[in-house]
Amino acid sequence: MGGAKATRMLCGRPLMAFPAEALAAVCERVAVICKPGTQLPARGAWEVWDDEPLEPRHPAIGIAHALERASGPVMVCAGDMPFVTGAECAALMGAAAAAVVASDEGGLQPLLGVYVPDAAPALRSAAARGEALRVAVEALNPVRVEVAADALRSVNTPGELAAAERELCSGTGGAA
Repeated sequence: MGGAKATRMLCGRPLMAFPAEALAAVCERVAVICKPGTQLPARGAWEVWDDEPLEPRHPAIGIAHALERASGPVMVCAGDMPFVTGAECAALMGAAAAAVVASDEGGLQPLLGVYVPDAAPALRSAAARGEALRVAVEALNPVRVEVAADALRSVNTPGELAAAERELCSGTGGAA
């Protein structure tokens, strides 16, 4: 999308405000994990945690960092998933496992899930090996929670952002 994805406006709000609101429905604290210097919206009901180290750039590193910083379980939702609601987040809560991850007919969606601190070393190791996040999370033997594919959609292109705008602003979508 040409950078600064989190700040792209959707229905008059930053894109990342949608998943942040869904997380806030079930979590006491919401934190955005990102590399230092990442452009974020100027305001929001979230904390910002710089992702360490700067390299490698891998989502498993961000999840591991969140686990280590939180010193407890964390719920993860990608900042470009505006169709996730508090209901999907609530469905992931409660199972005792290294990972509880959303899944649909397309497979595992590791960027919507709950992880426990014991998963951090495996995630860091997988990132160091360059493994895809799905492969890394599969190795954790996650509990899978079926979620509607529509809720798991990401916004990655200007066309997808325009489609999300039409769907969510018209009241026909399941926005957070």
